[in-house]
Amino acid sequence: MDEISKVSKIQPEISIVLPVYNESENIEALYTRLTDAVSALDLQNAGAEFLFVDDGSDDDSGDLISELNRKDPRVRLICLSRNFGHQAAITAGMELSRGDVVVLMDADLQDPPEVLGQMIEKWRAGADVVYAVRQKRKENAFRRFTYFSFYRLLQRIANIDIPLDSGDFCLMDRAVVDEMNRLPERNRFVRGLRSWVGFEQVALPYERHARHSGKAKYNFRKLLQLALNGIFSFSSFPLRLATYLGFLTVLLGLLALVVLVGAYFIAGHFPQGWTSLIVVVLFVGGVQLLILGAIGEYVALIHDEVKQRPNYVVRKIIG
Repeated sequence: MDEISKVSKIQPEISIVLPVYNESENIEALYTRLTDAVSALDLQNAGAEFLFVDDGSDDDSGDLISELNRKDPRVRLICLSRNFGHQAAITAGMELSRGDVVVLMDADLQDPPEVLGQMIEKWRAGADVVYAVRQKRKENAFRRFTYFSFYRLLQRIANIDIPLDSGDFCLMDRAVVDEMNRLPERNRFVRGLRSWVGFEQVALPYERHARHSGKAKYNFRKLLQLALNGIFSFSSFPLRLATYLGFLTVLLGLLALVVLVGAYFIAGHFPQGWTSLIVVVLFVGGVQLLILGAIGEYVALIHDEVKQRPNYVVRKIIG
């Protein structure tokens, strides 16, 4: 390790990226806990920046953060021109961050700032990425079940190894962030891209807290869209599923033919009836629609990518 690397490990500049969307009730508590957590780190007077990305909030989140900037120059505010979504806001923060290490953290205090010290220790020990793994979730049973099911489904069908129960909360070395910033994708699934770039990655188990205040901004539709982005961006299984279903349909057709021929020789006639006919039609039609739906999702992703629109538009930067 050269001398510059040694110094940066001892005195790292830390960027903490915080996507914000209508989180005015949490800003003060978040800032207080962040400052306490950073003060507890052994940074030897090295710098830190709190990079708030206002993702088109329509409450006074931006005003509260601007006020914090006037009191604390470590606070920076990036205002996007509209609501581009959580993953786009994270991308904006990563691309505009300046630290030797970059921490991604939600602004609702479900990701506890107090674990920053443990993340820094693992980074100093040689890890390039320290991703937080949720041991407990203080959410309703339906959400816990859907998250549990999705992560296990994604791990089984993804083309890469995406760790179970790991979200966007993580610490990344500048080399990792630079590589992720080079990726040109528009439909971004950050935790998947983090796994894709590789490097030395280690887990940090933690207990995910309940929301400090306010309502969750990820409704069922947004969660479903995020899940689909993850599946279709990192797995070709839905396309292969078309082949599997095709083979299954052929086998069922051959089985039905054997049954019909057997019935003719045993009973002397073919079974007749509307029920059997409509079941076959609905089954084959459902398989075809399922296959078309999967193909349509991939075509939609291609459509978004070829337009080459930016992931976000910055309206102003304060700090």
